[in-house]
Formats: sequence, C-alpha cells, structure tokens
Amino acid sequence: MSYDTEFSGADLPSERGGKDFGLFLPMANGGWIISKNAPPLEGDYAYNRTVAITAEEMGLDFILSMAKWRGYGGEIQHWNRSLDSQMLMAALAEATSTIKVWATVHPLLQNPAVTAKMIATLDRISGGRAGLNIVNGSYRGEFAQMGAWRDEISAADRYDMCAEWISAVKRLWTEDSVTIDGRWTKFEDCESWPKPTKRPLLICAGTSPKGMDFSLDHVDAMFLTGRNNSHLGEVSRSLKARAAERGKKIRTYSMMTLVIDDSDAAAQAQADRYRAGLDEGALRGMMRAYGVLDAEMGKENAFVQSARSSFMTPTLIGTAKTVRDDLEALLIEGELDGVMLIFPDYVDGLQRFGADVLPHLRHVFDGAGAEAVHAA
Repeated sequence: MSYDTEFSGADLPSERGGKDFGLFLPMANGGWIISKNAPPLEGDYAYNRTVAITAEEMGLDFILSMAKWRGYGGEIQHWNRSLDSQMLMAALAEATSTIKVWATVHPLLQNPAVTAKMIATLDRISGGRAGLNIVNGSYRGEFAQMGAWRDEISAADRYDMCAEWISAVKRLWTEDSVTIDGRWTKFEDCESWPKPTKRPLLICAGTSPKGMDFSLDHVDAMFLTGRNNSHLGEVSRSLKARAAERGKKIRTYSMMTLVIDDSDAAAQAQADRYRAGLDEGALRGMMRAYGVLDAEMGKENAFVQSARSSFMTPTLIGTAKTVRDDLEALLIEGELDGVMLIFPDYVDGLQRFGADVLPHLRHVFDGAGAEAVHAA
C-alpha cells in the first residue's frame, strides 16, 4: 500500500507567486547576538510561545527552531541554555493554528526511524503544518560530549550519510514496511505509523558544493548566503536552474537580523552598542565549535565571520521604512522566495515589523504590487 503524501507547498505564498516570511525562534539564551550589551533574552518556553503566537497573529508564514546541544560560553554563557527543537515545535503547534512549524534534526544524532515518527507526530499535532530542517552536523564538541561523534563518517561522507538517512525517513513516511541494508542505515521490516497527513516540507542550509547537491536532490527549500544582493541572486538563479534540470522546484531563503528604531541614527547607534559589547570568550567558543582557529581565518564560514561583529547573521538596520526598502531589494535582487527574520528584542521587533514593514511587503509581493514586481 502506498500513500499520496508528496509535499505540494500550495499553502505557502511562494507557491502562489508571493514571498514567505518566517521567524527564527529565540530558543537559546542570548539569541543571535554575541554581545554583553544585547537585550536580555533567556530563550525560555514562555517567551517563545509569546513570539510564536505574535508571529501568527501578524500573518507570518513559518517559525523554525534550531537544535543546539552545547553553548559557546564566555561571560554571557551564550547558548548554554537551549530548548529541544522537536518538543518545542510540538508545543508551539498546539499553541498556534495556522503558522508552519519547522523543527531541526541532526541526522548524526538521531535514528531515521525516530525522526520519521516524531515529525509525523508533529504533522498530526499541527494539522499538516510540519517541516523538517536537516543539519549535517559538524559540531564535534557537541556530539563527542555525549559519545555520539562517529569518526568513521568523514566530512566528505557526511552528506552521503544524510542522503541515506533522509531517504529512509521518506520511505517510512510512505511505505508499510522498509528494509534497508545501507552503509549507515540497517532496517529489517521496519514500520512507522501513523503516516504524515502530507509529506512535511524539508529544508537544508548546506552551502558547500556537496551540501547544495544534497539539497537539490532531497529537500524543498534552502537557506542561502551571499556577498551582496547581486551575488545572492546569481546563486539562487543557478540553484533553481539546476533543480529544474532535475525536474523539481527549489525554494531559496535567506535569514536576516533586523534592527529597527525610530530613526536610522538611533538604529545604527543600537547596532553599534551591540558590536561594542562583543563577548570575545563566547566568540572563541563558537570558533572552537566550528573547528576554526584564529590563524585559519580563510576557513571561517559566513556564520563565524558575521559573528565577529556580534551579529550571527547579516543585518538590516534603520527605520521601518529603511528596513522594508532593504528587504524588498533583498528579495527582488536576491531572487529569493522568502526570508527568515531575527530580532534583538523579539517582542519590540515583531511589533514594529508587523505594523510598518510586513503590510508593505505583502502588498508588493502578494497583492496589487505583485504584478509590477513579476513583470520587472
């Protein structure tokens, strides 16, 4: 017996020619700014519930939580306290009714049969709103502390392992019984019930050549970075063309921290204050987690490079009008299907974004202004 559970995405704006706007949840202390001057943010459940409900009320499309097993330390003990992604999203699925709930899993840590059942359960709890963000998992320190690091899986092999892993998950979502004698996965008449009501959306952020190949072959959406909007557009176009050659579509997203204030000068002063408070100890903890030494600057990924300025992602800084104009340019020039948002203070940031930024962007991309954008 087979099940018609292919993901269509018809209920996302990007499938209808619009743009998807989501929120990267603050589910670890310190949020996404490594600074002693950043707003206090504990990352507890009550705060995440508040921002998730607020995001849904203002009409955002998805919320996503990372999976983190060890923090970066420093004076602020950055990310030393974090919630479990899958349990958090299950709870927030019950607290919300329309917004998509996307959880993160490290294949290196979790048996595909466990993931298949947990995400199918998230699908059932949420009424078909579930998504799975797949993180390759190169954080040796996080995994070794619990005896879960596997030396036999080299960096070169890791995406091959992920491909075998997600193929097993998909089969468990669609087949009555699964037997696999793979290199990393061994199933014998393995069953997983219930099935999802529809195949959950799959996401990945791998930006290496192997990571991009994995995403093109196995997932529905990718998070991208670029040197600027033009470069981001080149990357996005290339990936979409390569996906079309495979007979599929791929959504491309980026993530951005928004610093919004009453004037451009005030917003810039706010960002400068965060940068001045960089916690060097926490930054070194992050570099250690990524296996990066100060002497190996050329090997730093975009995440670590950005964090040297206290912000862990690219930023847009200014008034609501400045930020909405910059976001509009990012989405058009970067040829993106959506953006995932981060705020220093999520309550204040969401209020400003929902009141003065999102309505304009919805009008441009989903409403009366969409025809002009698409024609351009």
